Amino acid sequence: MILPIELILLAASGLLLLSVIASKAFGNMGIPALLLFLGIGMLAGSDGPGGIHFDDPWLAQSLGVVALTFILFAGGMDTEWATVRKVLGIGVGLSTLGVAVTAGLVGWFATTALQMSWLEGLLIGAIVSSTDAAAVFAVMRSRYVSLRGTLKPLLELESGSNDPMAVFLTIGMISLITGASDSPFDLVPMFIRQMVLGGAIGYGVGKLMVLLVNRLRLEYEGLYPVLTLSLVLFTYSGSTWLGGNGFLAVYLAGLMMGNSEFVHKRSLIRFHDGLAWLMQISMFLALGLQVFPAQLVPIAGTGLLLALFLMFIARPVAVFATLAFTHLSMKEKTMVAWVGLRGAVPIILATFPLLAEVPQAITTFHLVFFIVLTSVLLQGTSIPIVARWLDVDEPLAPRKESSPIWDAPTSLKSGLLEVRIPEHSWAIGQRLLDLGLPKSAFILLIARNGKCFVPDGTAVLQANDFLLAFTDQFSFLRLRSILESRHQPPPPEEPPDGGGVEVV
Repeated sequence: MILPIELILLAASGLLLLSVIASKAFGNMGIPALLLFLGIGMLAGSDGPGGIHFDDPWLAQSLGVVALTFILFAGGMDTEWATVRKVLGIGVGLSTLGVAVTAGLVGWFATTALQMSWLEGLLIGAIVSSTDAAAVFAVMRSRYVSLRGTLKPLLELESGSNDPMAVFLTIGMISLITGASDSPFDLVPMFIRQMVLGGAIGYGVGKLMVLLVNRLRLEYEGLYPVLTLSLVLFTYSGSTWLGGNGFLAVYLAGLMMGNSEFVHKRSLIRFHDGLAWLMQISMFLALGLQVFPAQLVPIAGTGLLLALFLMFIARPVAVFATLAFTHLSMKEKTMVAWVGLRGAVPIILATFPLLAEVPQAITTFHLVFFIVLTSVLLQGTSIPIVARWLDVDEPLAPRKESSPIWDAPTSLKSGLLEVRIPEHSWAIGQRLLDLGLPKSAFILLIARNGKCFVPDGTAVLQANDFLLAFTDQFSFLRLRSILESRHQPPPPEEPPDGGGVEVV
């Protein structure tokens, strides 16, 4: 039976709306939003009161991959390179060696204590080996967590860059189980190719994004988000198709773009931040729908043992071994070990065995889901408490309010407006102070050849300059008339009713 599109849209919008509203209430109690989204998905599923039957691993995996692509890109855009550069070596160590050690230890425990085969145990270890970018970004950037020094950028860098290693290990173990690869040594060339190509493509496309956004000069501002959205998808799919790691590529592309100057930067960052939240909610809802809570009960004991071993032994051993010769103190290393949040990435990776028809794949999926729930519930809710206990937190900064200038309400008569100097303008070669511009029009910036500068009255205009002005609508029309005219216009008229507002 094919459901009407109206019912599908009604259910989807209702779940999204419920998630957004509930995140406000649960956020005040310090409960991570991602746990809430998973819970809503489970309640809406076939075993819950919602009764929505969803059993499509391919669709869940595809949605998760697309969502994670935009989440990683937005996380890269919001990461300051100047801060990350100080912990780059440590972060790379955690995202490679730390992930491998974690996978090996969990695999060993699953094999020896839980009587699994070596390959099955290592597969579970590979799936849960990385911290989750969506989970860590959500917790680290919430209003309740503030860590001292370089801990926050280190944890965000690790979570944003360690997914490629986990993906490689998971695919490698599946290929060994299914017989696609005969030896673990066959995986080494694949690893090198994925990291090198993913890194190179991410760096190159990040530079290309900045160049295109600054040079295309699109007719409509609303097309710029469409441009960057298409480039993000192009980066992931192109890198993966060529044999590189798409997740690494999009994170590096976001990092390169976010630390460069380009037009409409503020609005594009906000767009991708909102898109990342939409993707995060959709991804966790879909993954919650995919799981059947009734099937979690039989594996609860095994899942709890694996989760506790991962949180209290595997992750700490991997962190302390990787950070043994770093400048971090014992308390800081302990904090890094505790912020080993597992989230959507392990659940997405757990769909890979399902699609590959690996033996015990359904059990593996539910074990991983249980581990993620336990990690988010215990670690996600206790991070502020542990930070205070270890004395690695710092006073919470007040929430930054929106700027009254950049985000002026529509009722305000003045605002930021942009005008371009056409090639036929009489103003080319003229100084700003000689143009007779309206007194209520303040020229804040001039963009020229991809670079911006703050002008003074002696600044000489050139063709194709972009001027950012803070002015009222009447004065802007006069300003544009002056700058776009072929000949010097007559003296200005006085605006009606004094026009606009006085800006100090």
